[in-house]
Order: sequence, then structure tokens, then C-alpha cells
Amino acid sequence: MKDNYDTLKLERIDDHLLVVTFNRPEAGNSTNTQMGRDLFDLWSSLYINQQGLRCIILTGAGDKIFSAGGDLKERNNMTDEQWQQQHALFEKSRLAHLECPIPVIAAVNGAAYGGGTETLLTCDFVYAAKRARFALTEITLGIMPGGMGTQNMPRAVGLRRAKEIILTGKPFDAEQAYDWGLVNKVCENDALMDDVLETARTICSNAPLAIYQAKKSMNVAVQVDLHNGYAFEIEAYNRLVPTEDRLEGVRAFNEKRKAQFKGR
Repeated sequence: MKDNYDTLKLERIDDHLLVVTFNRPEAGNSTNTQMGRDLFDLWSSLYINQQGLRCIILTGAGDKIFSAGGDLKERNNMTDEQWQQQHALFEKSRLAHLECPIPVIAAVNGAAYGGGTETLLTCDFVYAAKRARFALTEITLGIMPGGMGTQNMPRAVGLRRAKEIILTGKPFDAEQAYDWGLVNKVCENDALMDDVLETARTICSNAPLAIYQAKKSMNVAVQVDLHNGYAFEIEAYNRLVPTEDRLEGVRAFNEKRKAQFKGR
């Protein structure tokens, strides 16, 4: 992970928490080719080395737009080959995000359209400001979601609701997103980051190896049957038994003190 990116702002808070901000407010925090490269580098590097992080918050610059999705101005004069090459980069970035072992919370500060909604769907869970708006608008442009939207939206809201969202392309608000299961919590506009930080810090207080293993196991759970999912869970569980953090957690409980986890 680099210290600085052209299109992303990184701020490390405390020892174990990172805030990543889409930093193209002049372009609606839309994803251009450079942001695709930056995100691919970020997620790929964190897969290899978690750098002591236990939680990541993903948000957008400003107070109006989380992400407007793909940068259609950049795409306007692309050839078919250029479009597909750019999208291949976006595909690799999306997969790298999905495979990041660190929990990622989306803090949706404003509009999340197209790829913006697909991005928050790739996150582990979502807090949204009351002013947030959502839509998968690709079908109105003659294409369809290509950033896992047709895969993740049915998993989040159910197949019938996902078909309505995707096939109409109509926007919906934060309360609807909450009612449908897309958003975990709707926050007052000015309280969004405070609420997300509180939850992120709670996660950061827990044992990092346990966090990574539990996230991985839950991701597998929605892809396989119960028997094989449980077999994966036990394998993930058993990897934690010989860790120092497991010993520290039990010791701290018995000594009635807060555990000091080291990620070992």
C-alpha cells in the first residue's frame, strides 16, 4: 500500500483503522482509469500485508456524492477495445476488494450511483447518511451492471427486489435501502462518520486474526451448502487455537481486564 494515491486520500486513524476516501470531488468521485489502478494497488497490497489494520472505512470526498460510478466523460470517446481493457482493470480491482481480509465499512455520504452502489455492495456492510441516494443505472445507458451488481444485489436484498432495482434503473433513498437490507444503519448527515468510527473502533478492539478468519468464513457461507460451509468454519477456527491472541483473550477474561491483542 502506497502512502499517497492520485485519486484516493488515505488517513490512518489510531493504530489499526484506515479511512480511504474517493478523492475526485470535481468529477463526482467517479472511477476513471487511474482510480482503477489506485484501487487495484490498494486492495492487492492489503491482501498480501494487512499492515496491522483491523478495519477500513471507505467514503467519498465532500458531502454530496459517495461515488458516481464509472467516469463517463473519460469513456465518451473510447473504442470498444479501450473500454474492455479499462473494464478488465476494474474487474481485477473489484475482485481484489472482495478478497481483502480486512473488514471494509462503506460510509455513504451522498449519492452512490452505478459503480458507486456496486462498490458499497462489495463492502462488508454499509452505513449511510440520510441524504444518500442509490441506483444501478447501467441499463438506462444501454449496458448492465458489470461490477458484481447482478451478483451482490440479489444477495443483499433478494432476487425480486434486485430485479426491480436493476431493470428499472430507478434511484432509491437511504430509508428504502435500509428497509430492503442494503444498508445497516441510516445516520444523521452530520453524524455519519462519528457513527461509523464508533463501530470501526469496536471491530479494531478485537483480535485481528479472528476478524480475518471470521470474515472469510462468512463470505464462504453464502456460496456453499451448510455442511461444506461448516467444514470451512472449523478449519478457520482451528487456525486460531494455537495463536497468542487466543491465549491472551482467555487470560484477560479470567483476569477481568481488557485483552491486548497482537495479531499473533
